Amino acid sequence: MGAMPRGTDISPLALLLRRIDAIADGDHQQDGVPTGFPSIDRVLGGGVRRGDLVVVGGDVGSGKSALALAMAYRAAEAGQPVAFFSGEMPRERLLERLLGIEGRARVDDMRRGTLDDATRATVGAAAVRLRELPLSLEWIPGRGIDGIAEELEGRGRRRPALLVVDPLQMLALGEGPTDELLAVAVRRLKRLAVEAEVAVLLTSHLPGLSARQDPRPQLDDFGARGAVKEHADIVLGLFREGMYDGLRALEGATEVLVRKSRNGATGYVDLYFYSQWMRFEDMLDPDR
Repeated sequence: MGAMPRGTDISPLALLLRRIDAIADGDHQQDGVPTGFPSIDRVLGGGVRRGDLVVVGGDVGSGKSALALAMAYRAAEAGQPVAFFSGEMPRERLLERLLGIEGRARVDDMRRGTLDDATRATVGAAAVRLRELPLSLEWIPGRGIDGIAEELEGRGRRRPALLVVDPLQMLALGEGPTDELLAVAVRRLKRLAVEAEVAVLLTSHLPGLSARQDPRPQLDDFGARGAVKEHADIVLGLFREGMYDGLRALEGATEVLVRKSRNGATGYVDLYFYSQWMRFEDMLDPDR
């Protein structure tokens, strides 16, 4: 594309053209946030983007929190500020989980002090890396999305590029049918993503998948009166076949199913899950 004429106002269209030229010249997408899993990033055109609402859903125990935490860590490792809000684990537990994921260690062994020398070294190295990352780990405020929005506003220019909320079900605040409360939360998170110019990654429990012949998550499984289906920019379904089939060979096999991508293609990505470490690895680009 040709250069924009000098002396003209920098309109949104001009900025977009400059961004396209910069990406073509090898610069990273300025509003992009990598997930850190190369296969997922390729399917999503380089990662998620500021202003996007990304929802990751799966059955109970499928590893949604572990995957979201890994994505948060890897985005921070790539230099993107990240805020992780959990409604299930306090900061200390999140730190333990991260050290287990990145140090390839069992959390139980860390708690009991029974790590061998090699694993203790990898955990120590992971702790050093973690200490330097722009990653904050917080409990979901009692006021839910209002509290999260206030915390982001208070950070000013230091607000994150990626906001992770785990899980959606902790945001069903107030009176009324749960599905309606969840629908309101989804709509408000999408609005927050746009207004705060952050990418929002939201996890969601999808119970009951094991009761049917094919337990792979579908768009309609996300419920919330269709709010996820309608308002999310990207919807990812997490499916671990070993949870439903007793064959040991399938134990760690994982599919990340792209059920919706507003600006791209759908499809799936193969990951492998090491349950002893709660660690996902990319099947095409493992052992990063």
